[in-house]
Amino acid sequence: MMTLTSIQWSDGAPIYRQLKDRVIAMMLDGLLKPGDALPSVRQVAAEYQLNPITVSRAYQELADEALVEKRRGLGMFVTEEASKKLLANERERFLTEEWPAVAERIQRLGLSAEDLIKGNDK
Repeated sequence: MMTLTSIQWSDGAPIYRQLKDRVIAMMLDGLLKPGDALPSVRQVAAEYQLNPITVSRAYQELADEALVEKRRGLGMFVTEEASKKLLANERERFLTEEWPAVAERIQRLGLSAEDLIKGNDK
């Protein structure tokens, strides 16, 4: 059973998005595996004092992306292909959104591949 211990909500993004991102992080970290059940909407809403519609929206987006599936009468479960999809999506996002800035900074600082591999072991 998933536990969303000590979530700190920020003002920077909608709560449903933060909840969705937390569930995704747990999938990527292996804390939620294929076939695992997500806690019920009611349970999450009560535990974190959220509107059930907020929780439902996060879960619906996860379902729309085929990361979880609803099993009638049983709840939401992590799909078999969730981790592969997430890893591919996160890698793509990193390469297109984050890496260009990192690569630019590496070039600006005149760092070589050897410098990067060594890191702080100098």
